[in-house]
Amino acid sequence: MEDDGSGHHRVPVYSTATEVVEKLKEKWSSVKKQPYPAMYSSVFGGIILDPTVMVIPIDDHMVHRGHGVFDTAMLLDGYLYELDVHLDRFLRSASKAKITSPFPRETLRSILIQMTAASKCKRGSIRYWLSAGPGNFLLSPADCPEAAFYAVVIDFDYSQCKEGVQVITSTIPMKPPLFATSKNVNYLPNVLSVMEAEEKGAFASIWVDDQGYIAEGPNVNVAFISKGKELLLPPFDKILSGCTVKRLVALAPKLIEKGLLKAIRTAHMTIDQAKDSDEMMFVGSGLPVLPIVQWDDQLIGDGSNYSLVADNTRFLVATLLCSYVFSCLCQEKFLCSYVFMFMSGKVGEATLALSDLLWEDMIAGPLRIRVPYT
Repeated sequence: MEDDGSGHHRVPVYSTATEVVEKLKEKWSSVKKQPYPAMYSSVFGGIILDPTVMVIPIDDHMVHRGHGVFDTAMLLDGYLYELDVHLDRFLRSASKAKITSPFPRETLRSILIQMTAASKCKRGSIRYWLSAGPGNFLLSPADCPEAAFYAVVIDFDYSQCKEGVQVITSTIPMKPPLFATSKNVNYLPNVLSVMEAEEKGAFASIWVDDQGYIAEGPNVNVAFISKGKELLLPPFDKILSGCTVKRLVALAPKLIEKGLLKAIRTAHMTIDQAKDSDEMMFVGSGLPVLPIVQWDDQLIGDGSNYSLVADNTRFLVATLLCSYVFSCLCQEKFLCSYVFMFMSGKVGEATLALSDLLWEDMIAGPLRIRVPYT
């Protein structure tokens, strides 16, 4: 806005699309590297490579009513990891939200692969949304002509997490099961829980349900190694059934064979029981395993050799989790203002072994889909 000389600001009026596009181009001209090399929009009916027009209609019900669902998939060395598993969950979430996809499943899958190929991006992630669609500003989507499908490629150099982090117990109420068990775009509780942790110098927070049992982190699952060498996971009846943690459960028996684990099971755990664990970790797509070495004021495990550090290099690891918490297309830029406290020193042997299992599966396992770049 411009000052007209009297202390009042004059708001410019743009009467043509050309003027608007020029202003958007100005915004993107200062960006050294394009973080979103491709987007798909069913509103446009195609793949967009120019970030200037990677936009969503303001009357889309996902924007003003939160009536939308989303999911993701990792992109490593030109392969999409667990795309089919995530896509199945995506459609289950859409069903719970009463959103009918404008395309059959195979078409959605094809669009995502073609978009990734068009992006030329070999490492990062994709994220995709189903919305009730644009049409009006009412609560009901009854008059929306059609649901909308959006997707984007996020260029980011993910790497394996081996440093431990500090977490806190969240005071932000968690979502009720109907909403917590589907991956919808209503993430205000998740955002507030992360902000609460940041304000206390921690990385993220842990939710506890209304019965006092451990639930999950902000858009990641949490897992524990008990003193009896059991891999323990909270039940999924009140939280999101994470694709990555389910894959972890499928791979973890290899550690039983090696003697690092004795059993794998779900269990209700109180805060005191969970804090008494030998090891603790977040589990999520972009991590895939992030060690947790301090919870509130208590060290996890024997507590030896731990020291707090604030390291900008380790900060990059933090964005892996938080990019899943902030559901906006400018998350990497947005997160650069944050500094998180990490712990250096001893991280549990079983945690690192589980991390290795998942990372190896991500870069060489059977659930990868090769992207047909040209």
